[in-house]
Amino acid sequence: MNFVIEKRKSLKSSKMKKLMLTLSAVVAFAFASLAQTAPVDSSKMAEITFDKLVSDYGKLAYAADGTTKFVFKNTGKSPLILSNVQASCGCTVPEWPKEPVEPGASKVINVTYNTRRVGMFDKTITVYSNAKNGVVTLKIHGEVEPEAVQPAAQPTPAK
Repeated sequence: MNFVIEKRKSLKSSKMKKLMLTLSAVVAFAFASLAQTAPVDSSKMAEITFDKLVSDYGKLAYAADGTTKFVFKNTGKSPLILSNVQASCGCTVPEWPKEPVEPGASKVINVTYNTRRVGMFDKTITVYSNAKNGVVTLKIHGEVEPEAVQPAAQPTPAK
């Protein structure tokens, strides 16, 4: 009886070994096939070039227009797609073209800062694209001056 139990244990362990060996081979094959992907020819990719990377607002009046423009050009060989443009906080709102930008074409990213927030500001806008220089960081900085206080109206003397 003990012989039969030992034989069953032996069969189970050999089946387990075969299963583990098979799974290991499948995993190794999967990793090997991923490693053999063809290299991308970067000379045929899109490339994004900006006219400026920083916009200095200087001093702004309270509630003034807080919009600046970042002009960019696709200097690559393939259509450029901006997948996302993200500001570092909610006080800065970027607007960007959603359609592909053909090689040689220029477009604009409008960035609006909320100028009802008084004081110095230094914000980043991150541009994600399919370009070979995929992630580009833009910056805006400046200072919003406090709201001008209007002098109180003087009461007119009674006659």
